This record gives sequence, structure tokens and C-alpha cells, in this order.
Amino acid sequence: MESFVQRLEDAIVTKKSPLVIGLDPDLSRFPPALRTAAAQDKEAAARAILAFNRALIDATCELAAAVKPQAAFYERYGSAGIRALEETAAYARRKGLLVILDAKRGDVPNTAAMYAQAYLAPDSQAACPADALTVNPYLGRDSVDPFVQAAQENGKGIFVLVRTSNPGAGDLQDLTARETGRPLWQEVAAWAAAWAEAARGAEVYSPVGIVAGITYPEEAGFLRRRLPHSYLLLPGVGAQGGKAGDTLPCFDKEGLGALVVAARSVIYAFSRSPYKDRFTPDEFAAASRQAAADLIAELSAAGYKVGR
Repeated sequence: MESFVQRLEDAIVTKKSPLVIGLDPDLSRFPPALRTAAAQDKEAAARAILAFNRALIDATCELAAAVKPQAAFYERYGSAGIRALEETAAYARRKGLLVILDAKRGDVPNTAAMYAQAYLAPDSQAACPADALTVNPYLGRDSVDPFVQAAQENGKGIFVLVRTSNPGAGDLQDLTARETGRPLWQEVAAWAAAWAEAARGAEVYSPVGIVAGITYPEEAGFLRRRLPHSYLLLPGVGAQGGKAGDTLPCFDKEGLGALVVAARSVIYAFSRSPYKDRFTPDEFAAASRQAAADLIAELSAAGYKVGR
């Protein structure tokens, strides 16, 4: 069974890109034609979401290693939305993309085990085809153990939330742990480092990665040093203000070890400068392809490259 890390690195090397496209379908931001088509009911909304996602995947699949659908944008539409999520994931796979399901699951151990089975089981048994899952560790270490085990057993990956990109991240993550005197996010990073080391076997990188918001670039750099065997999933580039160049210290010398996430800045590129002057709303997929290509060019200009 090929590991998650092997599949991921094959995609990065083949495409010479660490880009992950976030598929966060907000109907209020859709092109007018799709927004109108979605207005009738949940089924219509789900059909519009799937059409939007397929067009984006077709346009960007040669430029990205993976997609990251955010589950909430699909759950919002009930069973129809869940079907759209499943079909989106399956379509992305057929187009050569890995699927990182951004569901931020985390619960007490017996419930966490059910979440792990739902999203990290073999594809024939899983609720949704996915290669990796984001996991919330803030219920404690035992809440993450089932996800680590399932990832190891099934050739999947997890990305543990350590330092998130939202403005309120520090409300909890900056609190000081009494026993060690470290901020809580550093305490969780130490847990993740231990999980990663235990799970990596003979590979350089472990199936246990972390989420490190690039809106805090110095802290992301700290996490790179602290977790040498974990992939860093780096949200925050673009719409949240993170800069492509800030991601460079998170990669190893071969351009591996990190993934750059771009969601709104790519998928809604048709509605912002400079793309809205070059593409019509009906050309949203072409605008997204150009925005993705521009981000890769920006990374390259900052010094990113794949290979020695």
C-alpha cells in the first residue's frame, strides 16, 4: 500500500507545485449564472456547487498537488451538499489530485474513532473519498490517537491544528501551559512531534502533519524546526494576508515538507483585481487557473523550486 506521503510527494514533484486549492463554495460569491441556478432549493444549490468545483478542478488540476474542500460549505445543504462533497472528492481524484478534507474533526476517544473510520478508512468503506483529514487536538491527546492509528493503518494522512490562521487564534492558543510555561500551541506542537515520529517508520516525513497559519510566519518557521518530520499545511496566503515568500522557510531543500493553501484568492479570482478586468464571470475557471499560475510564479520568484 502506497503511503499518503508517497502519493503527496509524487504529486508535488510531478507538477512542480506545492499548491493546494481550497474548495470553499460560497454561493453568494458565485458567478451570476451559477448563483441564479442555485437559488431554487438545496438540490439546485448542490448541483451548482458541483458544477463550480468541476470547472475549477479542470482548470487547475495541472497546477496543484491537492484540493482541500471545507466540509461546512457542503454540510450547509444537507444530504444534497454531502453528495456534492463526495462527488467533488471523487472527481478530483480522477483528475490526479489528492483530497485533503478540511473537517477539523475532534472528540472524545470513542467518538473520534467513528470520525476516523468515516474519513480515514479505505475508500470502499469511507463516508467520503479522502487522502487526509484535518484534526482538532484541543480536547486532549487521547482525542487524536484514533486518527493517528487510522492514518497509519490505511495509508492516509492527518493535519493537526497547531497554529491556525484566524485573527482569534491567540485567544486559546497563546495561553500558557502551567506545567511547561510554553504557549498552548507550542505544547500541542510537542504532542504532534511525538505522534509524527512514532508514525513515520522509515520515511523522512510522517503521515502526521500539522496546520500552521502563514499569517504568523515566524511561528510557522518555529514549527518547521520543531517538527522536522511533519508536512506543514500553510493556510492564509492571499485573502487572509499571508505572503507567498513567507512560506519559503517551511520547505526543505528539495521543495518538500510543506503545502501552500489558496482558497478564496484563487476560486473567486474572477471577482477581484487584476483578473476581473481580464475575465468575465462566466470565465471564472480561466481566472482561477491564471491566479493559481501567478501564485506558483510568485513562489518561484521568491526562490521556491522542486528538486536539488
